[in-house]
Amino acid sequence: MAFVNNLLLIGALLMFAGIMLGAFSSRLGVPFLLVFLVVGMLAGEGGIGGIRYDDYGTAFFVGNLALAIILLDGGLRTKLSTFRVALRPSLVLATVGVALTALAVGLFAAWVLAIDWRLGLLLGAIVGSTDAAAVFAMLKSSGTRLNERVANTLEIESGVNDPMAIALTTVLIELLMTPGEARGLAMVGELVLQFGLGTVLGIGLGRGLAWAMQRASLGEGLGALLLCSGGVAAFALVNALGGSGFIAVYLVGLVVGNRTRRAGENLLRAMDGMAWLAQSSMFLLLGLLVSPGAIPGILPAAAAISAFLMFAARPAAVWLCLLPFRFAGREVAFIGWMGLRGAVPIVLAMFPMLAGVPGSGTLFNVAFVVVLASLLFQGTSVAFAARRFGVGLPPRDEPVVRPTLSDDKLAVVEFPVGERAPLLGVMLRTLLLPEGVGVLSVIRGGEPLDQDAAGALRPGDVVMLLAPDQHVDHLSEMFARIDVASRRKYYGDFVLEGSASFADVCAAYGCEPPAELSGMTLDEAMRRRAPRIVEGDAVQISRLLLVAREVEGGRVVKVGLKLERAPGR
Repeated sequence: MAFVNNLLLIGALLMFAGIMLGAFSSRLGVPFLLVFLVVGMLAGEGGIGGIRYDDYGTAFFVGNLALAIILLDGGLRTKLSTFRVALRPSLVLATVGVALTALAVGLFAAWVLAIDWRLGLLLGAIVGSTDAAAVFAMLKSSGTRLNERVANTLEIESGVNDPMAIALTTVLIELLMTPGEARGLAMVGELVLQFGLGTVLGIGLGRGLAWAMQRASLGEGLGALLLCSGGVAAFALVNALGGSGFIAVYLVGLVVGNRTRRAGENLLRAMDGMAWLAQSSMFLLLGLLVSPGAIPGILPAAAAISAFLMFAARPAAVWLCLLPFRFAGREVAFIGWMGLRGAVPIVLAMFPMLAGVPGSGTLFNVAFVVVLASLLFQGTSVAFAARRFGVGLPPRDEPVVRPTLSDDKLAVVEFPVGERAPLLGVMLRTLLLPEGVGVLSVIRGGEPLDQDAAGALRPGDVVMLLAPDQHVDHLSEMFARIDVASRRKYYGDFVLEGSASFADVCAAYGCEPPAELSGMTLDEAMRRRAPRIVEGDAVQISRLLLVAREVEGGRVVKVGLKLERAPGR
């Protein structure tokens, strides 16, 4: 009993310390995950806690369970429409990109560490993939809104690139343990099997879980448990059948999130807690596994490998992989820099440890330094890099979404009115709200008022609306609480409808439209010049700089207009 109590006390105190330190450090831009990792190290054998922990089997189990929940949560929050602009480049990055990165890092590591080239390639495979936990957490916690093309490419890549890294790691371990066997074709077959089974079973099991959730009348707490149990079961089943459980569980979340809108924000909040518990537990445990005393001996070489990965191997692989997809140079540079490494390399580094590969302890320690460097440098620079490379969008207020109604496509949303809101002093009845949106109430001083009794909007008011799901983003633009100056600087002073005639706009501003665009709308003209357009994309036509302000279903709904090319565009 005393052992159990001590275990609970230590675990709870470590979690408490990690959360409290993370709350303070996040104000300085230090990632939460890095804090949990450091807290685990400090509590470990070489730290002030002196806790000796070397149970790699349990850590491997916890790591896989945590990754399954994190990927499930990531898929749950991904809109199916994001695949329109990011699926093909993400798949190339997740396969060819991982292989190129692993090859470059592996050869460099073999030279720096003076080890067998096969052991070097194994290290390259271990650190070759980006980490979903790190990418999802960093993008969420940074407060930076990236353009859809960049954000979706990073998220989908991190969600589906693990099978390539796992296949490379497994094959290289077998090559080291049984050097006489050729495994080239077997590796290709294994990779195809993992991707194929993971995709087919992930979609199928996701539909089954979505069907079950739609018919089960459960609160958000039990709904989250049902989702987690179903997702983890799918992860384990697909792994047992030889497929990629990582791809499967991500697709299960994707299908459920896009087929059961009744889940709403309550389920997402419950899943957010599950994902944070998984991430924090995993990073604390991985921190405990590390022996700080073994780090100084390999630190110079590990630092060189980390720098080579961040500044050479990853950017070069991204540049080569994205060449066919017409990404802007600044987008390629940002994606190349944001190759965040997290728990996955450390979990993969346990593979050779459990297999008894000679030299695996060195690989584990180097992988840990690579992860630490990635979180420290790449993880803390998301906002800075987004500004530097021009891929960030002006911030947008997210509404408070109340429980979804019986109609899956309708939700009650709340928008607070700030002191600098553009709608301050405006009568709600005069607003041109999207079709299907109704005003329910205005909360003022804790009292509900109808829109006529409320009159002009005041600071502190909360506007409650009944809105179709597809109009929530547009309403967020209308009820923005931030200073509109930054939005005007980015999008331009004038906002036009995407359905407006391009020729009429040109005539109004004294320029001649190109002949091939003269009969088109602004939306059609912009998509002719930029086929896979996303919010924030700018198209220069004659004297007009047209900026996609709102994009729905691949069509430009709102267009920002500038008469001159903005500096840096």
